[in-house]
Amino acid sequence: MRLDKYLKVSRLIKRRTVANEACDNGRVFINDRPAKASANVKEGDIISIAFGNKEVKVEVLSVAETVKKEEAAQLFKYI
Repeated sequence: MRLDKYLKVSRLIKRRTVANEACDNGRVFINDRPAKASANVKEGDIISIAFGNKEVKVEVLSVAETVKKEEAAQLFKYI
């Protein structure tokens, strides 16, 4: 699954366009490497997102095209 879509589906970032902009600005990393919005996300990847002076680090537990709001938190775990 594309990184920008995963960020939206997992609700780490609210909108896909915002996820695209974060990737373009070099604020999103997969396994400590800068990632483009089109990068492929798979189970076991570590995603880091820089929000201003705060960084969010999560491990991808599963990848799903669509999930309900309540189930979105089960796609990842905070590190």
